[in-house]
Amino acid sequence: MSGNSYYYGDNVNMHGTHNSTGMVKQQTGGAEQLPPAVVAAIGELHRMIEELRTRLDGPDAELIEESMPALDAGAAVPTQERRRALMTVAGVAGTLGAVGQPVAEAVRAVIEMLAG
Repeated sequence: MSGNSYYYGDNVNMHGTHNSTGMVKQQTGGAEQLPPAVVAAIGELHRMIEELRTRLDGPDAELIEESMPALDAGAAVPTQERRRALMTVAGVAGTLGAVGQPVAEAVRAVIEMLAG
């Protein structure tokens, strides 16, 4: 490589072309369609979180509320964002001791399923 040209991402050079209209890119935002087993596990997790919410207030309730959109199995959510939301829910559930343990275990199961 000569000079100081460093390219990160797309680099397009066009020479001697006519009627060029641009570059077509078909990329997604990192979200993936979830397998049916994961969708079912997330559905069960939602049910468990709803039961747990009755015991939460203040900042813990806010954390759970903020995490819920990323736990929508039908939404196009990047994997890392979904994992972050799951870890948040597990953390809050863990602070509740035995009451939160089933939720923490369900989160762990979903994370394992997502990891493949």
